[in-house]
Amino acid sequence: MLHASFRSILALSVSGAALLAAPQAFADSTGAPADIVVTAKRLDDARESIKPSLGASTYTLDSQAIANLPGGDNLGMQDIILQMPGVSQDQFGQFHVRDEHNGVQYRLNGIILPESIAVFGQMLSPRMVDKMSLVTGTLPAQYGLRTAGIIDITTKSGQANSATFSLYGGSHETIEPSVSVSGSKGATSWFFSGDYKHSNLGIENVNGNYSAIHDRTNQFNGFGYVDHILSENDRIALTGGYANQHYQIPNPTGLVGGQTDVNGNPIAVNGVTSVNSENLNEQQLQTFGFGALSWLHTNGQFSSQLSAFGRVANLDYRPDYVGEMLFNGTAQYASKRDITLGLQWDSAYKINEHHTLRGGLLFENDSSHSWTNTGTFPTDGDVYDPTQPLNGYGAGDIIGPAQLNASITNITQRTYSAYLQDEWHLTRRFVLNFGARFDENDGVRDERQLSPRVNMVWTPTNSTTVHAGYARYFAPAPFELIASSNLAQVFNTTATPNVRANTATYAQRENYWDAGIQQKIGGLTLGLDGYFRRSTHLVDEGQFGAPIILTPFNYAKGRIFGTELTANYTHGGFSAYGNIAWEKAQGTQIVSNEYNFAAADLAYIANHYIYLDHDQTWSGSAGASWRWSSGMLKDSRISADMVFGSGLRSDLTLADGSSIPNGAALPDYATFNLSVGHKFVRSGVDVRLDVQNLFDKIYEVRDGTGVGVGAPSFGARRGVFIGISKTI
Repeated sequence: MLHASFRSILALSVSGAALLAAPQAFADSTGAPADIVVTAKRLDDARESIKPSLGASTYTLDSQAIANLPGGDNLGMQDIILQMPGVSQDQFGQFHVRDEHNGVQYRLNGIILPESIAVFGQMLSPRMVDKMSLVTGTLPAQYGLRTAGIIDITTKSGQANSATFSLYGGSHETIEPSVSVSGSKGATSWFFSGDYKHSNLGIENVNGNYSAIHDRTNQFNGFGYVDHILSENDRIALTGGYANQHYQIPNPTGLVGGQTDVNGNPIAVNGVTSVNSENLNEQQLQTFGFGALSWLHTNGQFSSQLSAFGRVANLDYRPDYVGEMLFNGTAQYASKRDITLGLQWDSAYKINEHHTLRGGLLFENDSSHSWTNTGTFPTDGDVYDPTQPLNGYGAGDIIGPAQLNASITNITQRTYSAYLQDEWHLTRRFVLNFGARFDENDGVRDERQLSPRVNMVWTPTNSTTVHAGYARYFAPAPFELIASSNLAQVFNTTATPNVRANTATYAQRENYWDAGIQQKIGGLTLGLDGYFRRSTHLVDEGQFGAPIILTPFNYAKGRIFGTELTANYTHGGFSAYGNIAWEKAQGTQIVSNEYNFAAADLAYIANHYIYLDHDQTWSGSAGASWRWSSGMLKDSRISADMVFGSGLRSDLTLADGSSIPNGAALPDYATFNLSVGHKFVRSGVDVRLDVQNLFDKIYEVRDGTGVGVGAPSFGARRGVFIGISKTI
């Protein structure tokens, strides 16, 4: 049925995937041989049986639900994920799951996709999604290394021969053409998609104006999937994608930059002594390519998938050398490349009706190459202030012209993982999923951990499900963001660090408890979930310097806890959902990459628990959709959604001029989006009108203060967009 467009969105699932069963024959209208279609369905089911999320909290939406959101599959992936419970919005396209800064792992058809270096922009397009789930809570043992949430994506494949051409555009000079093609021939099927986007609002504006200065973006995204059925028990698949994204960094207004020497005389850089902020020209280019070759095998009660995967990510930051030197006393060219190669094996064996055993192995090899060329002014010596706690330093007076300091670093990392777990059906209504996972991470540090996991699911009635679990987690800092720093190279310059400690990052270790209940009442489904987490070496990230590249660091201890309430209702052609989450995240004592912080902040945090900069007390989203299935408006639709946030953290300034890091919160906000559309079934044409930020709410995502917060940013103002697509 095409109505009930949000039927699958935010459906809470706490049961394991169904075990393999004999596939039922069905009519084949795709032109593919019927036995091929049935075999493909059977192999899809086998793949799903390997990766259940038993006991975890899972929120799922499919391609139809995405299409009916305001913006549809023209949205960024992060905008769709914001409609899920426990997710809060941040700048540069970032989002946070259950108040954790990073820690999200993407999987495509069960295969791990290594992270990108890029901060803003998403490297994956919703056009490739057939089904997408956010898995959180106490995860089964097959999930590790990134444990805040799993974005589990089942990509589209090509049983039906079709092609869709789309054109979307509107406010901010946005234009976005796209194409997707799917098909099959014999035992081979395929799906390809590609899109190009141009906009004058590439990154969030640094002020609340409607139009940003110097904020153009040009982006290309491509994706491909090909599979071939070797036999009724075997299939190979090739998955790959590429993204190329160029961004201008938006400029503030009304500021003038300039530097003076020890005698108070203006300093010239390339003959220029002052510059207006409106004229800055900073740019960032990021590319991302990935590929995976997998072999899926199933034979009776045993199923397995073996995959080889690789990823290449590049980021280049091009400063406005003159402007940044005059504003900041330093400017940095930065280039970073990260290459990941890996092998992944996952399997499931149904021993009997009571026990299903699952196990797997993972190996990853990461190599990173970083090059920086940092412009500074020499000074008459670093100034040491003995009254500053934790050895505070400051730059002296400028005594000479600008100079460049080049630095090249190459580092590698290897990761080894193994897991084993048992899905034990003690009774028809009570399931226990228990096991353990071992991870070893050899990089800037050599660390390892054995992590027990246990989850139970109890269904006292057909409409009630209760789950509870415990998980021990091991999460190394994101390798692609780690780069060693030669601090001595910038001593006695304007880039001298305030603190000279530079401890390598640690892996985060965490105890995680989670419990929840789901209740169905007719077409209404309600869910309540609560969690509590205690961390050692809690990993956080911050932007330190002009290049928008995040740097990981650790708090010695962290505590995060919260609760989520979800609701989902469906009746006929009407669907609605809503969720609200309350969360608190705190850490104390920064113990790595200390040189990025002010000595006073380090001293305060060493003796106090502070809120994490990305903590948001209340986060919520809601939406509704109506699709007409008869009458004059048949095949028409209308939908709306909203996002609410109580505000991320900022520094609190006290009456004496001192500040408490992350001691305050920004004002709350709520934004609403609206969409109307109609599908002309006979011609295959679909038209839509979307209004983003319907009431033109001006709201601040960041104010530029807070631990590791590099720049202010405001949410996008009202935008009106029109789309038309044709399927043949």
